[in-house]
Amino acid sequence: MAREIFIALFLLVGATFIFIAGLGAFRFPDLFTRIHAVSKATTLGLGCMLIGVGFAFPEASVIAKIVAVVLFIFLTTPVATHMIVRAAYLNKIPQWRGTVVDELSGRYSDDRHTLRSVPAKDGLRGRSASESVTS
Repeated sequence: MAREIFIALFLLVGATFIFIAGLGAFRFPDLFTRIHAVSKATTLGLGCMLIGVGFAFPEASVIAKIVAVVLFIFLTTPVATHMIVRAAYLNKIPQWRGTVVDELSGRYSDDRHTLRSVPAKDGLRGRSASESVTS
């Protein structure tokens, strides 16, 4: 009985995270916020659902596969998301006009394809972190 409760709980929590990811993809205004919501929520959702599957099938081979898949997802999804968002930023995909801080503004060198640790004085895009909004 307790095992079935754990299974149902993990599957429900995982499905809730994935549902929230779908809402985020549908409701958020730009690529950057959408991909943030989707990557975080689906990673947690899939992890929870696979833990539920592990409770449902408590065999060593199944658990080993689940651990491998969860590790793969938790290691690759953030990296892939970061690379997609960086490529979108460098290709000047427009940000939502309500974006308050643009931490990469003025830091990327187009000719050398490198990032600076200090923003350049020319070519600022949007507001940088040093230009915080004061009200």
